[in-house]
Amino acid sequence: MSEHPVHPVHPEPSERSEPSERPERRGHGGPEPEAIRFFGTTWVGHDGGYALRRVVVAAGALVATVAACLALRFAYEGLEIADVGAFVGVLVIAVFSVCGAIAFRVTWDGFRRRPADPAREESLRSVKTIGFIGSLVAYFLRSLVEAPGEGLRRREYETAVVQYERRRSARAGNPAARGAGKGRKPKRT
Repeated sequence: MSEHPVHPVHPEPSERSEPSERPERRGHGGPEPEAIRFFGTTWVGHDGGYALRRVVVAAGALVATVAACLALRFAYEGLEIADVGAFVGVLVIAVFSVCGAIAFRVTWDGFRRRPADPAREESLRSVKTIGFIGSLVAYFLRSLVEAPGEGLRRREYETAVVQYERRRSARAGNPAARGAGKGRKPKRT
């Protein structure tokens, strides 16, 4: 069994997907797929406008990245106008570059596997905030291939479905016959 078992996820009422976005397994009592931001559960069957959503998410992430770079450029120009010195300018560039690289790596790894140490993730929150451009770039690049986090959730969902089907088939049969047989010796014929 994996470190992070998949439990049935019941989204909040505001996050519930439309009927066309619900997977075929809905209502069968099995595990339900985890919703992905901007995609809901459309990633399961690639239906409900999944392709269009991927295009919009990729374009949105790219636009947000460009806007963030422009904002940082204006901030840097503000430092130049204030004439704070070359050391501060280099320091600002280094901080945003290193934090951006770390944010990219952490965000990219988050699409492939669950964090092993949630406390470490919490401690990296400020670094990810400073290096938000790295997170946006990771989101953009991942949305070119799939919904960000789809591969991880698909593996977990398929594993949960296989385990559910295995448990369900092991319980198949007449439950009354199993209960009646407890404590009794089999009849001889």
